[in-house]
Amino acid sequence: MKKESPESRFPAQIDLDRLPRHIAIIMDGNGRWAKKRRLPRIAGHRAGIRAVRQSVEACARLGVPYLTLYAFSVENWKRPHSETTLLMRLLREYLKKEISELNRQNIRLSVLGRIHELSKPVQRDLEIALESTRQNTGLRLTLALNYGARAELVDAVRELVSKAKQNGDVTIDEATLSSHLYTRDLPDPDLLIRTSGELRLSNFLLWQVAYSELWVTETLWPDFTQADLFQAIIDYQKRERRYGGIGLG
Repeated sequence: MKKESPESRFPAQIDLDRLPRHIAIIMDGNGRWAKKRRLPRIAGHRAGIRAVRQSVEACARLGVPYLTLYAFSVENWKRPHSETTLLMRLLREYLKKEISELNRQNIRLSVLGRIHELSKPVQRDLEIALESTRQNTGLRLTLALNYGARAELVDAVRELVSKAKQNGDVTIDEATLSSHLYTRDLPDPDLLIRTSGELRLSNFLLWQVAYSELWVTETLWPDFTQADLFQAIIDYQKRERRYGGIGLG
C-alpha cells in the first residue's frame, strides 16, 4: 500500500505555495464553552489546550513559518484570583508537558509581553522551554503572555525616550517604532483569526494587524479544530490583498 504523504491530508483547496507567513489567533470562548456544559471555567481552559495542540500541529505540518497565540492579556488580571492562579498553573503544565513534542516537531517557542511581571516560577519554566527549543528551525510558536497592545506601544515609546535622553536625539518614524515593539523580530500577521464570534481586537497586536486579513468564526475556542484552521486559510487565499492600494477587480 502506498504510504500517504502529510500533504495529502490537507484540503485540496489549500495552495501550499500561498500560505500566510504569519497567523495570529485570538483564542476566545473557553468560559462560554464551560458554561454551556455547566462546568467550571477552568474546564474550558483545559479543553482549550487541545485546540492549541491542533492548531500548532496543523501549522507545523503545513509549513506556516509563524503562529502567534493570544494566551493571556494584561486585562486578564482583572479576573478572580483563583482563575488567574489556575491559568498560570495550566501554562506551567503545558510548558513542561509539551517541550518534547515541540522539539520532535522542530518548533521554536518564543514569548512576547511583560514577562518580567509574571511570577518567578512561571518565568523559570518559560526560560527552560525557550532555551530547550531555541535551536529548532521549523514553526515559530509565539505565546502572547501578560500582553496588551497599548502596553506594548507605551513600552516602545519609553525605550525611544530613554535613547533620546542618552543620545540627545532619536529619529521617530514607523520603522523605528516597529523596531522597538515586542514583535521586532516577527513579520506582521497576514491572517488574524478570532473565535467565538466577537468582532473586536481586544487590545491584540493593534499596530501589527493594520493590514492583516481578519477571519472570525462563531466556534468557541475549545471546539476549534484543524478543519477550522484550514477553512480560514482557504478563505484567506481567496482574498486580494491590496495594502491600501487599488485592486485589480
